[in-house]
This record gives sequence, C-alpha cells and structure tokens, in this order.
Amino acid sequence: MNKHLAFLLVLFLLVGSISAQKKLTLKEAISIALQKNTSLLKSRNNLTSSKASIKNAYGKLLPTFGVSGSWGWSRTTDKGGTQLDFFGNEQTLPATELDLRNYSIRAGGGVTLFDGLANLANISKSKNSYEAAQYALMRLKQNIVFTTTDLYYSVINAEELLKVREENVKYNKKLLEDIQERNNLGAVAIVDVYTQKVQYGNAQVQYINQKNIFENAKSTILDYLAIDVLTDYNFVNPVVKSDSVNTRSYMNRFDNVKAMVDRALKNRFDYKSQELTIATKYKDLTIAKGGFYPTLSGNYGFSTNALGASKLFNRKIWSAGLNLQIPIFSNFSTSTNVQFAKVGILNAKEDLTALERKIKIQIKQGWLDLLASKEAMQVSYESVKSALENRKINDERYRLGSGTILDVLQSSRDYQTAQSDKINAEFYFYKLSDKLLNLMGLLDYKPYETGN
Repeated sequence: MNKHLAFLLVLFLLVGSISAQKKLTLKEAISIALQKNTSLLKSRNNLTSSKASIKNAYGKLLPTFGVSGSWGWSRTTDKGGTQLDFFGNEQTLPATELDLRNYSIRAGGGVTLFDGLANLANISKSKNSYEAAQYALMRLKQNIVFTTTDLYYSVINAEELLKVREENVKYNKKLLEDIQERNNLGAVAIVDVYTQKVQYGNAQVQYINQKNIFENAKSTILDYLAIDVLTDYNFVNPVVKSDSVNTRSYMNRFDNVKAMVDRALKNRFDYKSQELTIATKYKDLTIAKGGFYPTLSGNYGFSTNALGASKLFNRKIWSAGLNLQIPIFSNFSTSTNVQFAKVGILNAKEDLTALERKIKIQIKQGWLDLLASKEAMQVSYESVKSALENRKINDERYRLGSGTILDVLQSSRDYQTAQSDKINAEFYFYKLSDKLLNLMGLLDYKPYETGN
C-alpha cells in the first residue's frame, strides 16, 4: 500500500511540474519582443519627436502672434524745502507725495515673407527625416524578428541535444547492466565492467552539462524578451519532425546572388533610410545657401496705455512694417555652412555606397554559407545512418564474443556525435535561411505585432 501511495505522490508531483510550465511558441516570443524591446520602444519615442518636427517646420511659415499687458505703480515723496525763484527770492516748497499708475496692452507679431527658401527646405527636410526614422524602425523590427528566432532555435537545438544525451545515458545504463550480468556468468572480464562504469558516468556528466546549456539558452532568450528568467517555460518546437529537412522548400525562396542583391537594394529599409538621409543633406545645403539671399519679414502690432484702467483704449496705436535684410559680409559663416552641407552630402553618399557594398558581401557570404550548410546537413544524415549501423554491428559482435568493449564504446560515441552533428546542422540551416531572408529585407514582422 505504501508503494502505491509513493507512486501516486511521484505521479502527482510530476503532473504538477508539467502543468506549472507555461507554453511559449515562436510566434508568441516574437510578439513579446516587438512589444518590450528597449531599443524598439526608444525608436518609437524618437519617431514621435520626428513627427512633431514636421508640424514645427510648417509653423514657421505662419505669422506669429502674441498679447502682453503690463501694470506699473510708483510713488514719489518730497519732504519740501526752499529754492530761489527767477528773481532770486527765496521760496518755501511744501511737502508733496505723488502716486502714479500705468496700464498698457500690446498685441502683435511677425511673419517671414522670404528667407532664401530655407523654410520650405526645412519642411522637406523634416518629412525626409521622419520617413527615414520610420524605415529605421521597420528595419529594427525585422532584426528583432531574426534575433528572437535565432535565440528560439538555440533553445530548441539545445533541447534536442539534451534528448540525445538522455538517450545515451539510458543506452549506457542498459549496457552496463548487460555487462555486469555477463560478468556474473563469467562471459566477460571484470575490466569491461569498470570500463563501462566510467563510460556510464561520462554519459551522465555530458547530460548534466547539456542540461546547463539548455537552461542558459532559455535564460538568454527570456532576458531578451524582458521576461522573468525564473519562470519555467516549455518552448514549442516550430519545426515538424522528420528524418530529413525538405531543403527544396527553403531553397526555392532564393535564386542567384545578383537577383538577391537587387531584391535587397529594393526592400532593405536601412538602404531606403540612407537614401532619404542623402535627400535630407541636400535640404541642408538649400538652407545653408539661404544665407546668401535677402531676408524679408513683416511685423504688425497694436498697443494702448493709460494712467487708469478705464482709460486704456482712449489712445490706440496701430503699427505695421516690413524689414529687409541684405547680407553683404557675414565673416564667411554662410560660405562655411554651405561647405559643411556639401561635405555632409558627400559623406552620406559614401555611407550609401559602403552600405551597398556591405549588402553585397553579406548576401554573397550568406548564400555560400547556406549552400555549405545544406551539404553538411545531407552528409550528417548519412553519418547518422552509418554510425547507427556500426553501433548495432559492434554490439552484436560483443555479445557474440568476437568484439571488444572498446569497439562498442567507440561506436557509441560515434553515433552520439553523428546525432549531435545532425541536429546542429539542421538548426544551423534554419538560422542561415532566416538570416539570408533578413539580409534581403524580406522578414515580415507585421503578423507578429499586437492585434494582427
């Protein structure tokens, strides 16, 4: 009865630990990243500022207007005294006290009528900056999708390797039991038992080490998602399990390098952002050249003042005027600003050229890496088959007494290595495939955003 109770208790704890785990799919992980990523949140805040700058640029075309009022009070106290009049006679002045109050209201403003087209250029510049910031934000979202997917694959990869280590522990445990039984029957030497005990211990250590790698991989992605690392999550494998990966479905998304580069230059948001940066620098040049032209501005106003509040509007003053400023010599500041703007254009163009070269190199290298990964994956499939067959043969030979324990252990290690290489090759292929899509600017983030 106690055994039954113990079994039920263990079963209850096992079910409880499983139910305590929260499932986390790849789609959910990406959605969380697109909500909580710190860089993304800051970029969204900066985008709001960029949008406000457009409104401010338009506002500079409108007249300014303001109203002000003032009130003042003063008191003059004189104790009196004596003074001489025009004829030299002395006169006595009485003590006096005078209170004065002054009320005034002013209203008016000004408007820039012409400033060398700098205001209009500033509007275009603000729009370009805002659009460039939008492209940068979209590119950041694509990178977040890729990084989250990469970290998620690392977790699943580590978990699959953990299963290999677990299977290896079970295999070596069973093999140890078989060898001990055969030793009891006198069929094998005691040294085989000791050798297998060491091998079984090593298998357990490998399992523990892989378990740590698995837990660290989970902590890494949870930290990236800004989730409590102490919460236990069950990561759902997004890959359909099969004996081999259908590489054709992946490779069909890619063609030759030149075509992929062309698609990248057409779709990459960072490339579009840099193109707008160049357009923005040209607007800076227009603004700088505006310093060579005359500036025409207008002003208008109304004011009234009186000694009493009730008499404020008895005296009204209306005003309007134009102000023309013609630059003749500005200590070379305007020409210097123009030169700085031209240098800014050249640097922005060079940045675009450098980005284009970088994209070409990235895609070419990414494509070659993907092809190499595909071949390595195909080889790993054959290696697993060969290693499994070799292990079966050596196990059988050892049971028949024609093989050694060392042959069995070596074939077991080879099979485990082949399995690990296969798993690593598959997930490396998945990662490289997503990486190449991201390099081409084709990773879609919209399905993972909240509300989609």
